[in-house]
Amino acid sequence: MAHEKPSVTELIDRARQGDSEARERLFETCRSYLGHVARAQVETWLRRKVDASDVVQQTMLEAHQDFAKFQGATERELLAWLRKILSHNAADFVRRFRGTAKRQARREVPIRDPADSRSPGVPEPAAPGATPSQEFMQLDMELRVIAALDELPPDYQEVIALRNLQRLPFNDVANRMGRSRPAVQMLWMRAIRKLQEILGEERE
Repeated sequence: MAHEKPSVTELIDRARQGDSEARERLFETCRSYLGHVARAQVETWLRRKVDASDVVQQTMLEAHQDFAKFQGATERELLAWLRKILSHNAADFVRRFRGTAKRQARREVPIRDPADSRSPGVPEPAAPGATPSQEFMQLDMELRVIAALDELPPDYQEVIALRNLQRLPFNDVANRMGRSRPAVQMLWMRAIRKLQEILGEERE
């Protein structure tokens, strides 16, 4: 009979004891999670300059190097630690490329999204009050949720990332995706429903 897949807690314990294979499996398990978080944190215009995978790769490298500093023992603690490293790296990328953009301002077309009517540097408003479906999506982004998200079609992944991870209003989501607001709202509801179905099947 096949062995059960080790839990994140077990992998953390093995990695802490010096098991290099367990450490590799541990971080590989978290790679997709970091990818979704990175895409949510790296600003839309910046993605034209930087692939979110660059931020993930830097985060993975630092996490490997600094694993001895990690004091937690659970999946939640590990993901919080990784998010902290990734947020620092994402901020560094943003500052670096904003500085480059300013230096090249006379030679380059502004890289602000043309659909964005706000002034540069002004953050977009967060999504308004949460509906029951939004409350569902505001649960901790556990690895099981990310694994389920990865099973969705690309347009479902994108609308959830824009709406629930970046917390953009539907008007902005519609602009980003080149669709009407009603079409985007319908897409989002279908995506949430499908995600819930996948997670429900996993529980069963």
